[in-house]
Amino acid sequence: MAVPQFKEIRRSYGFDEVAIVPGQVTINPEQVDMSMTIGDIKFDIPVLASAMDAIVSPSFAIQMGKMGGMAVLNLEGLWTRYEDAEDRLAEVAETPLDQATTLLQKLYTAPILEELVAQRVHEIKAGNVTCAVAVTPQRAKRFAPIAVEAGVDMIVVQSTVTTANHISKSYHGLVFSELVEQVKVPVIVGNCVGYDVALELMENGIQGLLVGIGPGAACTSREVVGIGVPQVTATMDCAAAREEYLQRTGRYVNVITDGGIRTGGDVCKSFVAGADAVMIGTPFAQATEAPGRGHNWGMATPDPALPRGTRISVGTKGTLK
Repeated sequence: MAVPQFKEIRRSYGFDEVAIVPGQVTINPEQVDMSMTIGDIKFDIPVLASAMDAIVSPSFAIQMGKMGGMAVLNLEGLWTRYEDAEDRLAEVAETPLDQATTLLQKLYTAPILEELVAQRVHEIKAGNVTCAVAVTPQRAKRFAPIAVEAGVDMIVVQSTVTTANHISKSYHGLVFSELVEQVKVPVIVGNCVGYDVALELMENGIQGLLVGIGPGAACTSREVVGIGVPQVTATMDCAAAREEYLQRTGRYVNVITDGGIRTGGDVCKSFVAGADAVMIGTPFAQATEAPGRGHNWGMATPDPALPRGTRISVGTKGTLK
């Protein structure tokens, strides 16, 4: 007797479960064009650094930009709460592990200062590189216009899970189509892992989509709340939505695999799965120039209600270059 179907489940794949099958054509490396365009902004390499306080400082963003990529500064992190953010980061690095999350929660209760939002944008722009900043959906309407007025080139609206349909008690929540129209700079939105959500977000006029829920080394969303899709499958599904949207509208939206990338092979697998770029976290935290001093932590670690993850020791392996 057949069992009635209540739920459906399908096999999905992560980086470690697949390999790339070589194609029928080879090409000289010097003839390969690795550049990428988001909106009207062109990058020499399709690599972004995650908006995490232990990774991206204004100086790190400048160095990353000069090397052809882009680092995203977290507008809700320590850099916009404290003038002396470097001192606070040193405090986090020196605190015993069993006290680290408590300290992070305390440090992130300080208010975000609008003058520091503008100041950090000015600092990055002074390096003559593209400036990108990240905000959560809850604070996007407040801080995105300040950053744009200060000269930011790109806005990233990012949370653990982002959808175009959001239930809120507020009178008028964030509507991505309205934000895109308001800020007049490219808007990247994340994170998502599914075809339907990706397609609906693209229909709101965004220029880029971050793919990945909980795969990063500094994130424990998959353990704490049980959500996520392995990155190869998630990237393929969102890339399929991009192709559908492109065929229907003629407008191309970049798909960016975000999180869980630990090796060069993972980068390559992301591209073969359909990504236009990758966003990398912990490997950049291992750079000498990273402000975390050999440590990393996620954006959700200091959450006062549901801290996910903790400060992890990643070590220092070499220069950013």
